[in-house]
Amino acid sequence: MRFGRYSKAIGVAAVAALALSACASAGGGAESTGEASATGGTISVAEVNAFSSFNSDTAAGNVDVNGKVAYMTRGGFYHIDNELNVVRNEEFGTYEKVSDDPLVVKYTVKEGVTWSDGEPVDAGDLLLNWVAESGYANDAKSNEEGEVTSGTNYFDYAGDTSGLGLTGIPEIGDDGRSITLTYSKPFADWEIAFGGLQDGGIGMPAHVVAEKAGLADEQALIDLINGLERGDAEKPAKPNAELKAVGDFWNTGFDSKSLPGDTSIYLSSGPFIVDSVTPDQSITLVRNDSYNWGQKPSIDEVTIRFIGAAPDQVQALKNGEVDIIAPQPSADTVELLNAIDGVTVHIDDQLSYDHLDLNYSGVFADADVREAFMKAVPRQAIVDRIVKPIKEDAAPLNSQFFVPAQEAYTPSAEGNGSSAYAEPDIDGAKKLLAGKTPEVRIMYNKDNPNRADAFSLIQESAEKAGFKVVDGGLGASDWGAALGKGGYDASIFGWINSGVGVSGVPQIFRTGSGSNYNGFSDPKADALMDELMVTIEPAEQDKLITQIDKIVWDSFYGLPLFQAVGLDAYNSDRVEGVVYQPNQTGVFWNFWDWKVKGE
Repeated sequence: MRFGRYSKAIGVAAVAALALSACASAGGGAESTGEASATGGTISVAEVNAFSSFNSDTAAGNVDVNGKVAYMTRGGFYHIDNELNVVRNEEFGTYEKVSDDPLVVKYTVKEGVTWSDGEPVDAGDLLLNWVAESGYANDAKSNEEGEVTSGTNYFDYAGDTSGLGLTGIPEIGDDGRSITLTYSKPFADWEIAFGGLQDGGIGMPAHVVAEKAGLADEQALIDLINGLERGDAEKPAKPNAELKAVGDFWNTGFDSKSLPGDTSIYLSSGPFIVDSVTPDQSITLVRNDSYNWGQKPSIDEVTIRFIGAAPDQVQALKNGEVDIIAPQPSADTVELLNAIDGVTVHIDDQLSYDHLDLNYSGVFADADVREAFMKAVPRQAIVDRIVKPIKEDAAPLNSQFFVPAQEAYTPSAEGNGSSAYAEPDIDGAKKLLAGKTPEVRIMYNKDNPNRADAFSLIQESAEKAGFKVVDGGLGASDWGAALGKGGYDASIFGWINSGVGVSGVPQIFRTGSGSNYNGFSDPKADALMDELMVTIEPAEQDKLITQIDKIVWDSFYGLPLFQAVGLDAYNSDRVEGVVYQPNQTGVFWNFWDWKVKGE
């Protein structure tokens, strides 16, 4: 299970919601039956981030808008509804637990499911998905800065590999339409480990990757994977040149801000297919005529426009330029929306949180400097400016893993050391710096007004303690790919997840993980995460996460800022079927239910 970055008004949502149970939704609404008749028409949606990759599973491509495009253009075994239930799609395929001891799970794609070029979605595609997401062949060892010092990481997967990493090479069956996974240990998230729409479904087409990597055909890729040995970081092997070519193309070959001339780069196995892209402005998707294995959309076309500023989104909705928006939540924005006739507004908590992360290298290699900077951050002032105008009881978030609605939040927050950072302690920061004046470059999405506000408040306060804070803000389509690449000392962004499972913990905090962008590494935390991934009982999971929470705070990792508030609005005179969703898919979660009135 992969969790995603976003740069909405409030940031990118949250590992804090790892164990979060169902969240009340402002929109309500029942699950789609998938039986709506085709009525035609076009719906336009405003998003903050700009599209940058057709592979949202990579560390660079793992941005919310890329994931939403994948959600509409990929087939998958399940999706997650607005009540955070796992809803299976047996028209695409089935998965079943064959055995508990050992844990064995079989995935079978239904006969007749194809890519938009007519090639079948089959076991080769599942096998490619598995080898990328399991880290099976990886044998790299990284230092505390996250740099590979020996061995090879073949796939730059954004998610955590420890779950599928418990499996051996899958068994292919059913005339090449199924794979069976056998786990060496129980796995807490087995049901959402693989092939869900929140993960981009069955991601990249194996026949395309095989060709682009220089292999003879998809069967050659299958043979390559079947012949692999499990990677061992203690005994790294000579790099496998063929697998390296496959991984290199999977990692970067689908990245594009425009529509590639090669149609194989953007094949679809879902309800829609990309029709056009205007870089940094919009992307348009049209019906995939071959699709008949799941929820059938009522509309013919979806255009996503990239509009960063909330007032611009609101104006576009008012002018009829877009039908659905998810703008920056603020009292002013809500007031503007409520003044527009025929607009329905949804406001509620999101499964997301904003945070400031400090790199464990460069100026912040010194733990005293990290602690000093944390002491200088005005978390309450950030909450007061950004969140309180729309949520009166908003307060700084005092856990890296839990949110206030969870039972485990209060005991974890009371014991993790977060109380030391309730308000800025400028004198304490100065004492730790002992006369030093470190320069700190902060990277964030400069096109996001909330991010800009948070940066300004942090800069003003930290400079009182003696820091020199440099603006390292990047544009809406660039900041996500810059994470973990160096060139900055701290970052302001956020995490958003599906609201189901605990795999987001090691995705972000395990040593060397694909989304561990700041180089945090702690052997005890790694051991606790290993235990977490094979722990089934939620109460026991909470105990383990609570221990990890304290370790992260004690390491001066950085600071959670606040849990995000979700806001969306739509022209209810023109469209219907829009239902609030607190996780990373937002309003797109039931796009097949959207209808244009009068069409």
